[in-house]
Order: sequence, then C-alpha cells, then structure tokens
Amino acid sequence: MRDRTAEVLPAPLIEKMAAVATTRTFGKNAIIVSEGDETDSLYVVLVGRAKIFVSDENGREVQLNQIGPGEYFGEVTLDGGPRSASVMALEECRCAVVKRSEFTGFLERNPEFALHLVRKLAHRVRMLTDSVRSLALMDVYGRVARLLLDLAEERDGRLVVEESLTHRDIASRVGASREMISRIFSDLTDGGYVRKEDHHLVIVRKPPPRW
Repeated sequence: MRDRTAEVLPAPLIEKMAAVATTRTFGKNAIIVSEGDETDSLYVVLVGRAKIFVSDENGREVQLNQIGPGEYFGEVTLDGGPRSASVMALEECRCAVVKRSEFTGFLERNPEFALHLVRKLAHRVRMLTDSVRSLALMDVYGRVARLLLDLAEERDGRLVVEESLTHRDIASRVGASREMISRIFSDLTDGGYVRKEDHHLVIVRKPPPRW
C-alpha cells in the first residue's frame, strides 16, 4: 500500500506556507506547469487533485503520479533548472504558490519544512528505483499488480484504490498498451481478484505476483 506520509505536509506547515504564498485556482484539465518551463515556483495543493506526467512531441504521455491536498510539486526547480514534468488539474485545484526567492527565507525560518523536503526526495528516489526495477525485471502483468497494491488503501478492512483510473491511465503508468491492460483486468475480474464498486476499484484478494 502506498505510504503518503512522506508526501503530505502537516497542517501547521501548510498554514505557515499559505501565509507567504499567493493562492491560485486552476480549472479542471488546466495545465498548471509545463515540462521545460523556466519558472521556479513551488506549488502546494490545497484543494483538488492533479496528475504529474511527461510526454513527447508525438503526444505520447506517461503519468508519473497523482497528488492531492497537502502534497506539493516544483521542488526540483529549486536547483535553477527547468521543469522536469508537466502537471494538469484532474479537478478544480486551489494551490499555494511560493516563488523561489521567498521560499529560501521560508526554509530558514522553518527548518522542519527542509527536513520534510529531504524525506520526500529520499522517498521519491526509492519509488523511482522500484519503478526502474519493475520495468526492467517484471512483465506487464507484474507491473499492473504492483501498481494496484501500491495505490490501494485500507478502508473498512478492504483494499480500495481511491484514484479514479482508466485503463489508459494505468497503461501510461506501467508502460504498456491500453489493449493489454484491458485483457489483464478482464482476467483479474474473472478470477475474482478485483471488482468495481461506486467508481472505485476494490482488491478482493491479493493478485498473484505472476500470471
């Protein structure tokens, strides 16, 4: 199951950051930042959900992550480089936006945020290492099973994937075709491993590591 504690800011830090930030609202499907941009602001999601993705000149897209309230993005640009990925609002989002010039002073006054940032970056390195391992060593089914278990959260004794994911979304995240994902989900559903309830995916029993 995904551990979001390294990603979500504690409420006191969100309040401190909101006090020095500019608040902006982005409509559903709006691009908040674009890969390659030279902007250097840090964004904290206050309300809503967004996806982080990379794409090529042919429009092919790979989704890296989805984030929600309390999570932030843009810290990579603090080294002075361009945006490494694009971010799009999946629903209306309200964000606290802090410019790099203001963020430096904020870090000096709030060293607990610096510690949170270090822990988050370490967590991301671990996630990227796991992703590279799965892409190199797992087949498509194995990557799907791992993704579902990573995203699932326990709700009333059941494992539920709260994110609303289409087969195209999953294909983007595991590096496969939508058709392949549809076949895998058909097998998982027929085998009694997963089912849809109230627009959420429920893992009825843990999928086997290999199919």
